[in-house]
This record gives sequence, C-alpha cells and structure tokens, in this order.
Amino acid sequence: MKDHRITVRLSHETRRRLRAAARRRGTRESDLIRKAVEGQLAAEEASLTAYDHAKKAGLIGMVKGAVRDLSTNPKYLEGFGSS
Repeated sequence: MKDHRITVRLSHETRRRLRAAARRRGTRESDLIRKAVEGQLAAEEASLTAYDHAKKAGLIGMVKGAVRDLSTNPKYLEGFGSS
C-alpha cells in the first residue's frame, strides 16, 4: 500500500505543543499526528450503530420493487403478530 501525503495547517500554539510532545516522546511529529488520526478514526468507527454499518456495507435498500417505507410505515404491520 502506498502512503499519501497531505498538508495540514496548525496554529503556532498547536505546532509548539506538537513539537514539545514529540521531543518528550523521542519521536517525530508526523508519527504523533498519524497516531492521533488513527485513534480518532477508531473511536468514531466504534461508535457506529448497526444501521450505520449496514448502510456502509450497502445493505440498506436491497429489496428491489418493495415500497420505500416498508420498515417504517405502520400500515404494513396491520395484523402482524396478532393471533
């Protein structure tokens, strides 16, 4: 997999803090940024609902020819579950 380069603008204060954190940890600023971005994306993905995952996988709306509001319109549930 090929890495890609992006440009990010930081305030002077944020850059100063980033530089200091990199020095304290003995690592590069770019490594800290990559780790922070990965952590943010992982946290966001962990909070996705089952609906979000199904939509992302392309599973929402898979029934061709069905009415669009089949799962939300109460009129389609009349008599369902009654004895």
